[in-house]
Amino acid sequence: MPTLVRAAADDRDALVVFLEEQRASLRRAVHGLDDEQAAARPVPSSDLCLGGLVKHVANAERNWVDIVAGRPSPARDWSTEFGMAPEETLADLLTRYRKISDETAAVFAGISDLDRALDIGPLSALIPDGTERTPRWVLSHLIQETARHAGHADILREALDGSTAADLVEATGTPFFT
Repeated sequence: MPTLVRAAADDRDALVVFLEEQRASLRRAVHGLDDEQAAARPVPSSDLCLGGLVKHVANAERNWVDIVAGRPSPARDWSTEFGMAPEETLADLLTRYRKISDETAAVFAGISDLDRALDIGPLSALIPDGTERTPRWVLSHLIQETARHAGHADILREALDGSTAADLVEATGTPFFT
């Protein structure tokens, strides 16, 4: 059964609701897993696991929202980005992701102009200083980034235990409109 997002009130609401649906897809992909399953690497990629995808998407969202909010982003250790450290639990990663999601909603709710210029250069040494985008672009990018990794999560989950995205929609009782 496909999922569709609820009708949006306006452009900002549409961006936020589509981002939330992609987050829900990622959360569904880890539904019912224990920490060992979340850390498993069921495909030939060296570090890619379901828990690591949750961690990566949360970190990426946090870094982009820091740019929008005008805050410095914490340094990231890319060598551990897609895996789970022994002390990490899926429950903790999901709780952190929910907190970051709530913060994202609060930051974007407080922006009066989604089309104002943002210097995204501080995000990465690979982005030249003075490179500008808008908060609207950032929300669109977060949708794209989250959707891409939610798709990866669907593949990993099916490789792990045979559960498909449709199986997980049914198992979680996700309504047709969220």
